[in-house]
Amino acid sequence: MKIIDAHIHFSNLESFRETAEKISFVDYTGKGLEKEFGEAGIVAAIGMGLTEQEAWGFPDHASPNPMGLDLEEVLSDGKPCNTAFKTGAVRNAGTVSTAPDMVACCVGINPVRLERKEMADKELENIEMALFRPDVVGIKIYAGYYPYYVYDNIYEPIYLLAEKYNLPVVIHGGVTYSDRALLKYSHPLAVDELAVKYRNINFIIAHLGDPWVMDTAAVVSKNPNVYGDLSGLIVADGAKIASLRKERLFMDHIMRAIVYAEKYDKFLFGSDWPLAPVKPYIEFVKDLVPEEYHEDVFWKNAISVFPKLKDFLKLG
Repeated sequence: MKIIDAHIHFSNLESFRETAEKISFVDYTGKGLEKEFGEAGIVAAIGMGLTEQEAWGFPDHASPNPMGLDLEEVLSDGKPCNTAFKTGAVRNAGTVSTAPDMVACCVGINPVRLERKEMADKELENIEMALFRPDVVGIKIYAGYYPYYVYDNIYEPIYLLAEKYNLPVVIHGGVTYSDRALLKYSHPLAVDELAVKYRNINFIIAHLGDPWVMDTAAVVSKNPNVYGDLSGLIVADGAKIASLRKERLFMDHIMRAIVYAEKYDKFLFGSDWPLAPVKPYIEFVKDLVPEEYHEDVFWKNAISVFPKLKDFLKLG
């Protein structure tokens, strides 16, 4: 079975490196990704763009728009970037992302810089330019990490761009990976208001909005333009994932939401790599989804929700 991983990371964040080294035990490099994903049968992945400055960590209010995939970025002459110059290829002249060819991108948005009138126009221009790239298949909003509700007017220009270019918007949902974030902004119910206002845009609630999975299920079930991805539900190594698959309360917590929604065409596989090794995470998601819907969740739904993936994968 061919698989699309609709939610990974390929950014130079210290927290991701530490998790890969000490918790999930994955090789968080381009070569590591290609090897691990190749062995798992994953033919494409979508990286969620984000960057941080060394002195701050994420969420970084200073990151220029749009945020890209800068884990292995090089200068245009082929030399590696200095780690103090952590920037995305679409944001700074002379830099090129060297993410594996199989990795597409949802460019990340820093709304703080959109609030400042003196820089907003240039930021939006940079974002729009990035949307023309063939590897950019969507937009990522980091709800919770930035102190704005997803329906705040600050994001209106972003949604207008998404509608103009027929791009889906992935929205962080649920608990955050930083204790500096604010959970009230990442509750999945906020997406309901957004989906009603922008009915021509597909929205994906990341991580099933965990722990508010039933609220996510209600929003997904109600709104034809809202989907959920199943990434980031476990941050652990393979042994821990195998153990949690046997924990009835843990599995029931997630399965209850999926069964309630009763729409297997509305859920997408994602691993949140490098926060978990991908092969054990695939087996975990297979446990959540009846076998007759595996092709939908692991492949077809991503192709449907991310229209540019067809060209990216050269499907014709």
